[in-house]
Amino acid sequence: MEQRRFSPADSLLISADQALRTLFGRPQVTERRNPSLDLPEAELSEVQRDHIARLMRINHTGEVCAQALYQGQALTARDPVVRSSMERSAAEENDHLDWCEQRVEELGGRLSLLNPLWYAGSFAIGAAAGIAGDRWSLGFVSETERQVESHLDGHLNEVPDEDQRTRSILEQMKTDEIEHGRKARDHGGVPLPAPIRTLMKITAKLMTKSVYRI
Repeated sequence: MEQRRFSPADSLLISADQALRTLFGRPQVTERRNPSLDLPEAELSEVQRDHIARLMRINHTGEVCAQALYQGQALTARDPVVRSSMERSAAEENDHLDWCEQRVEELGGRLSLLNPLWYAGSFAIGAAAGIAGDRWSLGFVSETERQVESHLDGHLNEVPDEDQRTRSILEQMKTDEIEHGRKARDHGGVPLPAPIRTLMKITAKLMTKSVYRI
């Protein structure tokens, strides 16, 4: 069966629908189960629960940004194979989005009020990366996932060993991010210039500090 070709207007409407689902509804997840479902809840102090909930709020906002980046890049990608790969990775990031939201709720926390702002900025960056060309866009994905992997390692170091529910989510997210980065490189992603990598790190730090509080 011939795959349907969407017009630019169709693609924009799909992107708008995805944004609304990401920010205000339930994301469209894949067939995968939440890795924490069968694990017992740890006995945590109120201070621990609050801190971990804030860490997972950061991870949730990170996934909001990832969703926006992938949607922006898929919208402007030139190669259908690249676009398809972006869309599958975005679907798997939706799993992360859902898992993080569930864990924040379990811990008695709330999601960040800044999510719409971070989504809009990340979508614009993703679209700009796609316009620059698929190789640069994929290079941006690869570097993003590398930095996210490091970020997740930092959170794993802060989550107590007994909190296996949180740790199982973070560990599966890390595995997925490594795979997404590998796919981007395999499809032709090129290393980004050092100034861009540094700017990405600065932006990530701004996001984590603001979202931890708001």
